[in-house]
This record gives sequence, structure tokens and C-alpha cells, in this order.
Amino acid sequence: MVRAARERLSTVLLAPLPASVDAAVLRGAVRGRPVDLATAPPGLAAVPGHQGLPVLGRTLEYIRYGSDFTRARHARYGPVSWTGFLGERVVMAAGPEATRAVLANADKAYSQDGWRYLIDRFFGRGLMLLDFDEHRAHRRVMQHAFTADRLAGYVDQTVPCVRDTVPTWPTDRSVRIYPELKRLTLDVATRVFMDERTGPETERINRAFVDCVRAASALVKWDVPGTRWRAGLRGRAVLESYFAENLPGKRAQPGHDLFSALCQARTPDGEAFSDADVINHMIFLMMAAHDTSTITSAAAAYYLAANPQWQERAREESLALGDAPLDMAALRTLRTLDLVVKESLRLVAPVPVVMRRTVTDTALLGHHIPRGTLVLVAGAVNHFDPGCWTDPDTFDPDRFAEPRNEDRSHRDAWIPFGGGVHKCIGMAFGTLEVTAILHEMLRTHRWSVEPGYRPRWDNTSLPVPADGLPVRLTRLTA
Repeated sequence: MVRAARERLSTVLLAPLPASVDAAVLRGAVRGRPVDLATAPPGLAAVPGHQGLPVLGRTLEYIRYGSDFTRARHARYGPVSWTGFLGERVVMAAGPEATRAVLANADKAYSQDGWRYLIDRFFGRGLMLLDFDEHRAHRRVMQHAFTADRLAGYVDQTVPCVRDTVPTWPTDRSVRIYPELKRLTLDVATRVFMDERTGPETERINRAFVDCVRAASALVKWDVPGTRWRAGLRGRAVLESYFAENLPGKRAQPGHDLFSALCQARTPDGEAFSDADVINHMIFLMMAAHDTSTITSAAAAYYLAANPQWQERAREESLALGDAPLDMAALRTLRTLDLVVKESLRLVAPVPVVMRRTVTDTALLGHHIPRGTLVLVAGAVNHFDPGCWTDPDTFDPDRFAEPRNEDRSHRDAWIPFGGGVHKCIGMAFGTLEVTAILHEMLRTHRWSVEPGYRPRWDNTSLPVPADGLPVRLTRLTA
């Protein structure tokens, strides 16, 4: 009952309000007389902004409005401002130039401690949470688990799972597609990453992952009965135990799954992961892979439903490839789906912000940021910059095609996978997985949403459709 209720409304903070009320709240969230974050030294400007509510700051507004909130702050204060967020003063860097400066990190002033502040208790020592030389060393080893041959093998395991599942979705009633996609991407992740099949053990592992993800955004951060935090702590223990028990077998008799690949990954210099490294990276990669793939699949499914001419255009290409399962090379020929996925990633970035913390006093576009400051890089703001994009609020996949190539208007105009040395290592597989899911949906179904429907995105952690994104599926006839 709890899960069914959550699928219909993920949080009361996303309860529907009249459009005029939402607009007024959003305007209020960026109003107020600016206050300096800190006194700036000569030659630099102070960062302007204001706290919002005590302790919470503007956390609730971000959960409800997400990128609309960060865009409004960018319009009001420019590329560098600050506000209160989860008990801290947080600098927001937005726009192509500000995000480039932080993500390039030329002076090594920004550390991954910004992420550790949010998720370290549940995803500690994952690749995204490592810094500088240590990150470089771990990434160098991990790249051997994401070679072209490995990717091809992962795709060959993904496609049968997708083909087994999508045709079973109900067509006799409205379906909340986000939970269906989440179950599918969890099944794909357990099969491709761990070589597990659906069953009680898989359900237990999937539940543990979900509990860890939900706990990372908990407002109550104590081990108290009934809280997300407690469920996350227990979920992390389940995952550590599972991977520790299965790791010796993966080292002795490796398979074609990612778990085996991490156990066997070795650089030409002989660098390899310890057992603890493998466990930490597996827990993090499972979370990162299935959540972002689910969000992207759901967003693309919505835009294809709301724009049936694009759905038919993509379907024509998919049907032209016949009924045989597609390999990696064939998936990459689906040009229309490629454009749709890129545009969906632009409009609904699965990771709309990334976090950093300054390890020294630094300057960002002429603004003074003191050591120890949390910095929120709002990369999704760039996806709507009118200096980079034509009619940025419009769904227009052709903007990524020749000769327009609007994504090349600035190096950081389109950054759904992050940037700099921490750019997502699994982005190629994630894109292929989403393409495989949408291809199978196009082969087996048409789908639609109610006229005028637009999803509301819950930004408590990563953006999730608050109502589960209801669609109507119709099976294609032969």
C-alpha cells in the first residue's frame, strides 16, 4: 500500500497547486535583499544571495521546482550566488562559464566532499566521491571494465531482459510507466552488473539499493525507527554482505558481468582493485546506473507520448530493423531515438546539479568563495540558456542534428553526464540501455498521455515524476 501510494504522489511537497500560486512561490524564492556570503578581498566581488528559511534555506523550493528554481536564481543573481540548503550556505554556479570553471577545476580548489556531504554514508568510496590522484588511479583501473568489448557484452545481456519484460506491460488500463521502468532497469542492473536473475535474492538486493538511494536525501539523519536513514543503513549492510560473500567466486571464476570485470580489471602496470574497492564501486555503480537510466527512459517515453509525430518517426526506424535482437552496433543506427534521448536529457537532466566543496579560498568569475564552502553546480541551467539554444523550453530533437548542432554552441551547453575528470564513466552503456528499452517499446506498443498532461518532477534526490507518469499503452498489431 505504501509503494502504491508513493507511485501516485511521491511526496506531499509536490501536491498540485494553482499555477498562479506556484508562480508566486517561485518568485518569492528568489526575492529578498541580497546579503554577501563573506567579505571579499580587494579585487574580488562578494557572492550575493540570501538564506531563506532557517536551517532548511531553500531546500523545499528546490524539491518542488528543481531546475525552474535554479534557472530563476540564475536570472535574478547571475552565474554566482548563494542560498541556504540543508543547514549550510551553498554557492550556486550556473551558466556555461561558471560550470566550466568549477568542473575543469584548474586550480584544484574544488573537492568531491560536496557529494560526500550528501551520500557518503551509503555510497562511500564510490568513484564519484574520490578526489585528485586517488580518483585518477581508480578511474584508470575501472576503464578496463568499460572497454568496447565489455560494453558489447553488457548490451547482449541487456536486450533479452528488456525483450522479456516490455511486452508484459498491461494494456487494459493506465500504467504508471516510471515504476515499471524502474523495476526493469533494476532487473537489467542485477543481470548485467551481478549476473543475477529475478527471484527472492534479487528482490532483496533491489530493495536494499532503493533504501540507500532514498536515505541519501533524508531530512532526519539519525538511526531512528521508521526513518529513511535507518532503512538506508540496513540496506548498505545488506549490500556489503552480498558483495563480500560473492566476491571470491567472481575472482576465481569470472563471468561477463560488471562485478567480474571489476574483480579482474588491471592496468598494464598491474594496478587492480582491492576487495573493499570492488564492493564500494559496485554499490555506487548500481545506484548510479539504474537511477539515471530510469529517469532518462521515463522522460523520453513522456516526450514521445506527448509528441506522437516523433514517436511514429522513431518507430519507423525501429520496425525497419526487423524482429531480431539488436546488438550494440545496431542500436547505434537508431538515429531518431538518438536525437530524442539527447533532447530528453537536455529537458530533464537526470543529474541536474553536482556538488563540490572548496578546499581553499578561490575566485569564481571574479567572486570570492571561502575555503570549506559547498558549491552546487547547476548544469541543467545551461540546457535552457537562450544564448546556446533556440526556444529552449520547446521539445525539438532536431536541434542536435546537422547542421544546427546546438549542443556545440558551447563546450558546456549540454552536460547531462557532468564534465571534467568526473564525467560519467558509464554514459555509453547508459545511453545504449535507454535506447534498447525505447526500441522495444516502439516495436511492441504505441502509448499516449492525457491531453495537456505534463509531469511534475520530484527533486528530493534525482528528478522523479511525482505521479509515476501515467500513460496508456496500446499493443501493436502484426
